[in-house]
Amino acid sequence: MILSFFRLLLTIGIAFLVGKLVSKVKLPSILGWLITGMVLGPHALSLMNQPLLDAQWYQTIVHILECSVGLMIGTELVWNKIKRSGKALVITTLTQSLGTFFVVSLVFGIVFYISNIPIYLAFVFGGIALATAPAPALSIVREFKTTGPVTKTLIPMAALDDIVGCIVFFTTIAIVAGSLSAGDLPAYMIALVVLLPLLIGVVIGLAAGFVLKKEQSRSVTLILLIAMIIIASAVGFIFNTLVLPRPVLNFMLIGMAFSATFSNMVSETRLEQIMEGFNPILGIAMIIVILNLGAPLDYHLILGAGLFTAIYILARAAGKYFGAYFGASITKSPETVKKYLGLTLLPHSGVSLVFTGIAVSVLVAPAPECAKIVQGTIAAAAVINEIIAVITAKKGFEWAGELSGSANRNHTKASFKKEST
Repeated sequence: MILSFFRLLLTIGIAFLVGKLVSKVKLPSILGWLITGMVLGPHALSLMNQPLLDAQWYQTIVHILECSVGLMIGTELVWNKIKRSGKALVITTLTQSLGTFFVVSLVFGIVFYISNIPIYLAFVFGGIALATAPAPALSIVREFKTTGPVTKTLIPMAALDDIVGCIVFFTTIAIVAGSLSAGDLPAYMIALVVLLPLLIGVVIGLAAGFVLKKEQSRSVTLILLIAMIIIASAVGFIFNTLVLPRPVLNFMLIGMAFSATFSNMVSETRLEQIMEGFNPILGIAMIIVILNLGAPLDYHLILGAGLFTAIYILARAAGKYFGAYFGASITKSPETVKKYLGLTLLPHSGVSLVFTGIAVSVLVAPAPECAKIVQGTIAAAAVINEIIAVITAKKGFEWAGELSGSANRNHTKASFKKEST
């Protein structure tokens, strides 16, 4: 364990340095962390080898940090901030999520029909495709201090998107499993996988709200917050290992619900104090969570990626972009939200790999060939899409004028054009 822990520390140090180098060429640091995870992961140099990734202590740390990263989203879900755009937010979330499910399912339905592959597999692809991994885009928000309509829409949407993604995916996989008379995925799992993380987060968040509401010194506040995060994660571990038939709880969702609850119980000033002390830990948590996303990705899959992988990446991108555009249009959202929100929703790998693992476990016994198609396509897409998606997401914020400094440049250009005319 000591050697493995040293490997992890060394990997984190390398990722931090690579992230700094990547940021020098005006690309997001997360791209450096992601590539570091892939290069130092078990499929390449293996500094983060498979025994490390499988170790219980490592998984425990990652889940606690995923819960911590959830605070980036939850602390923005303050009712007074989002009530004005609540309706638009829900509608746009549904159009981009369900739109992606529809587009990917339709495209692969046609492709699989022509290829004599079972059509139900198209819906499995659609169920996997609609989920968005919030950590990459949120990392860009944090690094470049983005602000504006796109950022304000994206952050709360990340929480809603996870909920919709879980509902649609688990409903789809349960129907497929039932039709194949395969697997042992109980019907109650669909509700539990979505509601249980929210319930855990809300209950512990209520306790945290009472504890954190009172003014305390910075160090005491930080200790109390960390303690509550560990308690929320511990409850998640208990359900994952002792109650549910397989570990499927989303710890980031627990963190979102936990932080959203206490954020609505404390004053705005107090919330700023709480997060100011926690920000350094949040920065480290982001690096480790992104490394954990990158490590399982096999760079060899880029060379072996086939037509299905290309179709999947393009169909998913189209669903996300045009779904977000449609939702923003009918809710009369700002022009920048219509044009660029979809570009920030392309990151996918962490959630897609979890969903893929569950789908493969359901399909491997009754339809092993279909399981191979799902695993090969999504794994290759995760590698290729994530690199493209991080760059595209950063461009989306830049074109929307929400990167630190870019808003002023865009305002200057607009003013110049106005004066010229």
